[in-house]
Amino acid sequence: MGGFLGELSKKLAERWLTLLVLPGALYLAVAAIARTLGRAGPAHALDVGRVTAQVTAWAKDPAATTAGGQVVLVAGILAGAAAAGLAAQALGSGVERLALASGWHGWPRPLRSLAQRRVENRRKRWKDAHDDYHRLYGEARTVLSGAQPDQQEVEKKRKKRHAAFRTRTRIALEEPDRPTWMGDRVHAVTLRLRRDLNLDLPTVWPVLWLHLPDTARSEITAARQALARAATLGGWAVLYLLLLWWWWPALPISAVVVAIAWRRTRTAVNAYATLVEAAVRLHVRDLAEQIGVDPAGKHLPALGDTLTHRLRSEPPGPV
Repeated sequence: MGGFLGELSKKLAERWLTLLVLPGALYLAVAAIARTLGRAGPAHALDVGRVTAQVTAWAKDPAATTAGGQVVLVAGILAGAAAAGLAAQALGSGVERLALASGWHGWPRPLRSLAQRRVENRRKRWKDAHDDYHRLYGEARTVLSGAQPDQQEVEKKRKKRHAAFRTRTRIALEEPDRPTWMGDRVHAVTLRLRRDLNLDLPTVWPVLWLHLPDTARSEITAARQALARAATLGGWAVLYLLLLWWWWPALPISAVVVAIAWRRTRTAVNAYATLVEAAVRLHVRDLAEQIGVDPAGKHLPALGDTLTHRLRSEPPGPV
């Protein structure tokens, strides 16, 4: 037990250092630079010499040359870095909610109106791309049904069809219902499972999660944690943007962090959604057996419908 607790404390300290202290210390350093150069005016925003002189002055301060002062300074830096990390995580939760936009119907009116217009615009673009893809698909089938199809024409149709498919996928995998691609990527899992398996994912998923093997749960958990870390990077971008009040280079720094966070969040959302859908399709029969539903001889749509009805709670009756 002692060895286990020692290893656990080591892991926790490592995560605390990696996720909070190091990014927070970097942020505090940039904030100190922003404060130092911001006082000098926009013309000195990149004056490295002024930063060096200020750091030298701080190092010669009597409070920083004593052992007690150094301990207090290190403790203050660690506490400030941890506080900045916690703030970034809190902001990252908000960034994640905006990115997934699962509850956008309940947003305040200005944001809800903007989201509604974006959903309508994305839905129109998706339908146009969807119609274009199916038109090209029909044309390709017509060409292939000929007695001796022209191979050049077949290849040309194939390239156009694949280009139309990529255009539709860039908008959303399924008909858009949320204002962001990432939100629709997660929502697409629910739509596809309902269409293919007659399965209501919000009803079945909590029970299926408890039934999944450790390997599947570990993969999904890792993907979910990657999504949270990517969203936290978006929280850091917000914190860096606040430094714009003193220092204009904070804007390009924040823009770079936003670009990295957006790319990582998009990748993490796609990985998470893919793993959740794969886990449901792979283990839905095992779950049926576990709760007493015989999957033998049942097609997956019938099995999904049975599971949904078996696991769904009945609404409350009259009082």
